[in-house]
Amino acid sequence: MKIDLLVAEIGSTTTVVNGFDGLDSCPRFIGQGQAPTTVLEGDVNAGLKAAIADLAKNIGEPIEYKELLASSSAAGGLKMTVHGLVYDMTVKAAKEAALGAGANIKYITAGKLRKSDLRKIKEINPNIILIAGGVDYGERETALYNSELIAEMNLGIPVIYAGNIENHEDVKEIFEESNSELYIVDNVYPRIDELNIEPTRKVIQQVFENHIIHAPGMEKIREMVTGPIMPTPGAVMAASELLYNDLGNLMTVDVGGATTDVHSVTEDSDEISRILINPEPKSKRTVEGDLGVYVNMKNVVELIGKEELAKQLDISMDELEHLIANHKPIPETVLEIRFVEALTLHATLTAVKRHAGQLKHLYGPSGKKTIAEGKDLTGVKYIIGTGGALTRLPRRKEILREIPLSNTGNMLLPTKESTVLIDNYYIMASLGVMSRKYPDAALKLLHESLKG
Repeated sequence: MKIDLLVAEIGSTTTVVNGFDGLDSCPRFIGQGQAPTTVLEGDVNAGLKAAIADLAKNIGEPIEYKELLASSSAAGGLKMTVHGLVYDMTVKAAKEAALGAGANIKYITAGKLRKSDLRKIKEINPNIILIAGGVDYGERETALYNSELIAEMNLGIPVIYAGNIENHEDVKEIFEESNSELYIVDNVYPRIDELNIEPTRKVIQQVFENHIIHAPGMEKIREMVTGPIMPTPGAVMAASELLYNDLGNLMTVDVGGATTDVHSVTEDSDEISRILINPEPKSKRTVEGDLGVYVNMKNVVELIGKEELAKQLDISMDELEHLIANHKPIPETVLEIRFVEALTLHATLTAVKRHAGQLKHLYGPSGKKTIAEGKDLTGVKYIIGTGGALTRLPRRKEILREIPLSNTGNMLLPTKESTVLIDNYYIMASLGVMSRKYPDAALKLLHESLKG
């Protein structure tokens, strides 16, 4: 069977391959195959070939393909450190750019770097270091000071400078003798209360693609993958942004085994924008590293409380302890499924509340004043579920419908009028990668996956 395109999602443990055909006329999702990821074995291509063979087995005949694209969170994903001037301003802007590109931010600093910060950066050994600081034609010294210290470390790690425009020539000079590749982009925070994160996001993804093909176990990936390689969270964001252009304000929730990611692509409502104290990006991603339903299952259990969880499931403490001790990556029995649904509900609501902004009331001589802080989700029209838990659990839609109902009054959460959609084929990340080259086909396939 000849098909147009394969898109591989290379995870830390599993590689999934999705097949697509008819991209120029009537795009179709052909099927899915998977196999263990083989980065640690020294060659990711072995796992890729096994996943393609599994796809062929599921289809029932051998396959030939024209192109192979990929997203990856293997080889540690995209690790970054971010260094800016003031946390609520340039640091926040740089952080939003990195998260939106699909990075895992391992360390953030505000102000001048200290010796302990430099030691931490060296220990983390990030894939990219992002330096920001100062509005355009504003404060210059901190970003230059930090650039000099990072250049002197000579780590051979790509550095992106996204700070005060006046520093461009000086930063180039600082890194001339360094073995770190330097990328200079527009300021992420060019003026007070203005975010400009898109140029930095694009460069981060370009640098990631250059890096990933040199990561241990990934060196041979270009022997098979013919097109873009994106960070998997960045691919989910790309798919969310593609849908936003067609549907309007939306958010995507991805509950995984180790983390829960929330992506929102929304415009602030007029009412909230008037009282918002700090700007928020239209496209925002948060990743909660303590909320997962397999690797971090015990952490979510502790957040709920064992007594409360046993009560929710209507089981004894002994039965709950047995569930915890024998927890599987994929639940099988009815009780195991109910257990994972309870974990997924808590992970979803906690992650969304951390992602969302809230109203705050201040009291002064002139009386009460209401301000808004954080991301405004009140205009969200669609809540989308992707990832293993929210595409496979029986109560997946009911879990997402709890988001508006969980509002205690001051949270800027979606309203009850929002519609829940499920990525039924579990292909959002693949379609985000596809959208770089085939946006129309990716959009049609997204709508197809979200039906029902």
